Amino acid sequence: MIVSVDAAARPAVVALDDPDDCGRLHLAVTGDEASARQALEGAAVGTLVDRETAIVAVDAVRRMAQGRVGDDWAGKFSAMLAFAGTKGWLTDDGGGIQAHCEWQ
Repeated sequence: MIVSVDAAARPAVVALDDPDDCGRLHLAVTGDEASARQALEGAAVGTLVDRETAIVAVDAVRRMAQGRVGDDWAGKFSAMLAFAGTKGWLTDDGGGIQAHCEWQ
């Protein structure tokens, strides 16, 4: 799945693309870093750690995927989170998952 952040748009747009793909997670970002940070935080989706890395709120992914995925999605997403936990990619409280940023 891809969290797309169009921070160059007015207003900025944050969306979840390919929500059924629980085999990957990254941000596809358009715009400048400050605007992208503001868009993510304003949409309650996450925050930029730096230009390379973001923390995406697990609840935000669930919210954005709701009504767009199959019945088996919750299990696949839980498996993705479990794998991320083994790699150290979850926040200490499990509420956020680390994602790589790809700037466009």
